[in-house]
Amino acid sequence: MLVSSLAPSLRHTLLAATFGVSALMATASVQAEPHFGIAMQGEPALPNGFDHFPYVDPAAPKGGRMVYGVFGSFDNLNPVSVQGALTAARGLFADPEFGNLVYEPLMQRSADEAFTYYGLIAKSVETDAERRFVEFQLDPAARFSDGRPVRPEDVLATVDLLRVQGSVRPQYSNWLSKVARVEKRGEHGVRFVFNEKADRELPLLLAALPVIPEGAFDPTTIARTTLDKPIGSGPYLVERVEPGQRIVYRRNPDYWGRDLPTKRGVDNYDEIVVEYFRDQNAQFEAFKKGITYVYFYNQPNPRHWRTAYDFPAVAKGEVVKEIFETGRPANLNAFFFNTRRPIFADARVREALSRLFDFEWVNRNLFYGEYQRLESFFDNSELSSVGRPADAREETLLRPFAASLGPGVLAGTWRAPGTDGSGSDRNSLRAALSQLETAGYHFDSGRMVNRSGQPLSFEIMVATANESRIALGYARSLARIGVDARVRQVDDAQYQKRKQSFDYDMLISAFSGTLSPGTEQVNRWGSSARERPGSFNYAGVADPAVDAMIAAMTSARTREDYLAAVRAYDRVLISGHYVIPLYYIGEQWLARWHFIQHPQKTPLTGFYLPAFWDERAED
Repeated sequence: MLVSSLAPSLRHTLLAATFGVSALMATASVQAEPHFGIAMQGEPALPNGFDHFPYVDPAAPKGGRMVYGVFGSFDNLNPVSVQGALTAARGLFADPEFGNLVYEPLMQRSADEAFTYYGLIAKSVETDAERRFVEFQLDPAARFSDGRPVRPEDVLATVDLLRVQGSVRPQYSNWLSKVARVEKRGEHGVRFVFNEKADRELPLLLAALPVIPEGAFDPTTIARTTLDKPIGSGPYLVERVEPGQRIVYRRNPDYWGRDLPTKRGVDNYDEIVVEYFRDQNAQFEAFKKGITYVYFYNQPNPRHWRTAYDFPAVAKGEVVKEIFETGRPANLNAFFFNTRRPIFADARVREALSRLFDFEWVNRNLFYGEYQRLESFFDNSELSSVGRPADAREETLLRPFAASLGPGVLAGTWRAPGTDGSGSDRNSLRAALSQLETAGYHFDSGRMVNRSGQPLSFEIMVATANESRIALGYARSLARIGVDARVRQVDDAQYQKRKQSFDYDMLISAFSGTLSPGTEQVNRWGSSARERPGSFNYAGVADPAVDAMIAAMTSARTREDYLAAVRAYDRVLISGHYVIPLYYIGEQWLARWHFIQHPQKTPLTGFYLPAFWDERAED
């Protein structure tokens, strides 16, 4: 049973009465006693003692099987190795679609709240008002699949593994670099004491750490890939491995956590198979034949969604197409300017070139009009600043950087430039020409050149045929004003290598949307990541305003302060013209064979595959 939240201590009551720090008592950050859950701001939405998550069906039948199809390959069962990060088997741990089948985190994140964790391996969590430490009390019932109890020593050993920089996935060593020490507390407790680099997000990040049995990996060889069957605390065991082709998971009949509130209504299959395909056409053909049971789109494909389902199983009702609403911000799909290159160092040049992407033409001619234009870095959510005037909190945050904000951005009236959809909108061409002239360029003998006669010329690096089509259309628009943009499609290995070393002028890439932007934004847009190889700061941003807004986000104590910080951050990024935002669809598309069912309620983040079930299990 989870430990309930107790009344504040007399010491805190006296502090509130004496010094008037009532704000401290109003937030979930004050947890003088162990608590059953933790939220980034405020209190967890569910009460202590809740029975199950609202987006699952606790009466879902157990049994049957699920067969997923994925694109790619695998040769690794090590869930944390940086060397095998791109080739680790899907489903082992922290899988964005399939969940935690073998390894589990300390606490379970809710799919129906922005950033909240509830008890799992750790049955309770404790921190202080300033979030200078976090302490997890492990559930004495927690067991690994070999029957050994999950102990504080296993958590300490996991921390030692994850601190090995260059060997494990960098987010883990980054989180743990903010921890001064980790210590065992009593029989079942583990306390993380933070250093001066920590922020208010850190307790929740640590709640997401995997727990690996002590001795499972050697810290000196943790970077290596392996196909040894893992021992974890999760609901499934690895039954069979065929590298590059499939991995088969079998339900652990002795799984310790099946009756926890956070585990009711999920993990419903006796067997889960993940089939790998090297070609996306082959992946879909396997779904059509019933070899795999669900087909979903990581990136929406309107043409495919509209035209590919003309086969008998759909007509007979054996395959069902569904649309799910989601409150998650849209993924950021964009052309990224590499501002490390002198040609893109001037924001006026970047803004002028942004005007020449003809979204209206692309959407109508390539995507059946299904897409919406991306404008905010957090579109399709309350985090977006577009259409919202800055409130007093935002104005205070942005006051030192007011001169760098674009026209209309603070007022919420800014919009991405539109066109007439003709592919050659004269107003857009004139506006781009005028702006380039202010940046020192002029049109000369069919070329756009600067004062030294150097042409405005660059390469757009892409990884797929679809990206190439988009980039070629954009390049044609640029050519109308004498800008030379060359599209180069490279293989995946070269694309990854060049991207990690920032060896490109412009590229098409994407960031996943999140309801809780925080410290990961440093790696995407922060000054400290600009020159760090392998960072996600593709645009090469180094802007004090961006850094200040990230700091405001990660230090916010109330939801109101957090929203203000994120929207202010959005306004700063929009004003920098670091990317040309492309498009999004504010919903999720999924097709399934009819015997795969799901709960009626869709959580905030969209469809939740761990709560689906096989209705044939009822027979």
